[in-house]
Amino acid sequence: MSNTLKFLFFILAFFSQKIFAENIKFITIDGLNTISRGTVLNYLPVEVGDDIKESDLPIIANELNKTDFFSKINLTLRTEALHINLEENPTIKFIDYKNYENNSVLNSDIIDDINKNFALQPGKIFVSKKLEKLLTQLITLYKRKGFYSAKISPVTKIDENNRIGIELLFEEGEKSLINDFRILGSKNFSEEDLLESFNIGKPDIFFINYFTEKDNFSYEELEAGIRKIETLYLNKGFLDFEISKKNILHNNVNNSIDIEINISEGRQYKISKIIFDTSLSAELEKKLRSFFDINDGDYLNRIKILSGTNKVSEFFQNKGYAFTRVESKVLNISKSGFVDIQILINDNVQTYIDRIEISGNNRTQDDVIRREFSLLEGQIYSKKQLDESIKKIKRLGFFSDVSYELKRNAKFPDKLKLVIEVVETKTGEISIGLSHSNSTGAAINAGISQNNILGTGNIFNASISNSDAVKEFSMYFKDPYFNNMNHSLSYGFFNKSLDASNLDAANYSIDESGFNLGYGIPMDSNSNFSTEAKFSSLDLTCGSDLKNIYEVNDCASSDDLDTKFSFTYSSNSLNDFYFPSEGVRNIITTSIAVPLGDFKYYQLEASHRSYYPVLDDKTFKISSRLNFASGYGGKELPFFKRYFEGGSSSIRGFDFNSLGSKYSNDKPKGGEISFVSSLGISSNLNALGIENPNMRGIFFADAGSISDNLNNFDINDLRASVGVQFSWVTPIGPLGFNFANPVLKKEGDSTKSFSFELGSKF
Repeated sequence: MSNTLKFLFFILAFFSQKIFAENIKFITIDGLNTISRGTVLNYLPVEVGDDIKESDLPIIANELNKTDFFSKINLTLRTEALHINLEENPTIKFIDYKNYENNSVLNSDIIDDINKNFALQPGKIFVSKKLEKLLTQLITLYKRKGFYSAKISPVTKIDENNRIGIELLFEEGEKSLINDFRILGSKNFSEEDLLESFNIGKPDIFFINYFTEKDNFSYEELEAGIRKIETLYLNKGFLDFEISKKNILHNNVNNSIDIEINISEGRQYKISKIIFDTSLSAELEKKLRSFFDINDGDYLNRIKILSGTNKVSEFFQNKGYAFTRVESKVLNISKSGFVDIQILINDNVQTYIDRIEISGNNRTQDDVIRREFSLLEGQIYSKKQLDESIKKIKRLGFFSDVSYELKRNAKFPDKLKLVIEVVETKTGEISIGLSHSNSTGAAINAGISQNNILGTGNIFNASISNSDAVKEFSMYFKDPYFNNMNHSLSYGFFNKSLDASNLDAANYSIDESGFNLGYGIPMDSNSNFSTEAKFSSLDLTCGSDLKNIYEVNDCASSDDLDTKFSFTYSSNSLNDFYFPSEGVRNIITTSIAVPLGDFKYYQLEASHRSYYPVLDDKTFKISSRLNFASGYGGKELPFFKRYFEGGSSSIRGFDFNSLGSKYSNDKPKGGEISFVSSLGISSNLNALGIENPNMRGIFFADAGSISDNLNNFDINDLRASVGVQFSWVTPIGPLGFNFANPVLKKEGDSTKSFSFELGSKF
């Protein structure tokens, strides 16, 4: 083509564009009701003064259509004017969900979230395609929960103000049950073992399946089981493992589900070698390698690798490297089935505690918290010491929650600010009033009980009580940090009158007055040794049965001075005061009434509590208590020093102090040796919809016995019960409600299914 022809073609094309394009001087918009003209103009890709062709109109209409504001859009191009005719989408007046029944699929919270996600809320502009997507989402939601026959019918009505009301009518139908569940392709694990990874599957035998509902399909449970299988294989070194097929087949005839999962295991790899940073010294590398319980040539085990990296991380964090991150990486995957594991150590800067800040302690003085710290300002950071310090603060019982945060100094990366946040709980009370209990009857009482008096961490208790059974005045004070060596000092005095006949016990009364003095010495951060001297004067008055038949010697004696020395060893590594999840507490006390007084007896009392985290959010507890007492030097143990068992703080399900041998008048006699043990599993109440960290549900089993003395201890005296406990740390203190059922008892035992405790702990 010649240059002349090219030029003529260009001129023709230029003028043809000008001929068919209109220069817009006016834009008219019709049909607006709730949407403003300015809003429409903002979304237009053109404005007055632009040149527009007929071919531009679909582009303009598409931009308006994207707003979802309009159900109809008509554009007309006339001389110097763009005419826009619109029909607005209605505004949502309401959207109601009708006739849904299964709250595990739909509830008010889920509905609110769904409506927000799809912008289907009152006041929003209605878009039919969003409703269609919502219906599809809801049907998918029901299928994921096993309701394959669920149907949803939308009913809409538009009023004269162009507002639309939406009703969704649900027909959930019967839930589809699992008929068959297969896993194919496994060679290294049996199909039965793999199926155990799922909480759903073929139904259990009828009476068990009624409770487990194992055949109830849930897509979430299916995916959770698949993740467990993937983790199982990866932990065993099957790096190429994959789910090759996953079929969920619904049978419309009998409304059942068949599940088939096909897996490809791949090769199981072995470790060629573990590689550390070449800059490490040979001695340090040898130390770090010892943290890995796996050797070159062993099959790759991800759990052991993870355990090793955690130990390496703790090692550095305990040496001051607070933000050290240790990761493992698979390298050099060979065709022969070997891999190298590289251990990466990042952010390895040694840090120091620059400042410790404490907040949330409105009553408790800073010093009370700081003295529990093993980690001090200016000291090299140690995670072990920090964790131990946090445990000790929690064990004080002054706080319902203790948390911390490490903040790095932006200018000096080796300096840390440690921020401790505490939430104070009630540590004492002042009371005056009337009370009634099953053990002591009606009482008038007044007192103060404070484990953190004036925020000093000191303990002060004083009380006056007057009931049919007990009249008492006492005062007790303890300073747990008496001097700069963390020794403790305690003292107190008391006056107590006991009428045992009003405790459903033998007919005697005893008046006792005295004082006590104690001193404690810490053995280490978790243990303590203490001694206490107690001096008291007793005035015993026996009823006719005791005086003439049952306890002739004690009732005829003029002994009245009891001088007793006690020695106690205690250790405590619990991680919380009210609801520990791990740790051990042991207390062993030996007491002897020395010849300075009129009585000669000794006592050995030992208790144990240990806690173990199990099943994610649950805690397993073992507790035991052994009490033994006897006379010496030719004297017997005074009958009023015997032990009694039964009740909320003993073997639950049996009445207060009701166990053991009895006098011929059926009154409890007590015994010189008693043993009580308990097993328990505690859990939060999230499954019941109660998300309160200060509440726990506990399943327990109690067992124990009490015998007259060591010589006639008989296993047949054993009693046992099982039950549940609800524990709640309230603003007035911890409460416990027990429901127990005796499973091992004897004829004539006095049982009690419900009991209540103030001051209850798990």
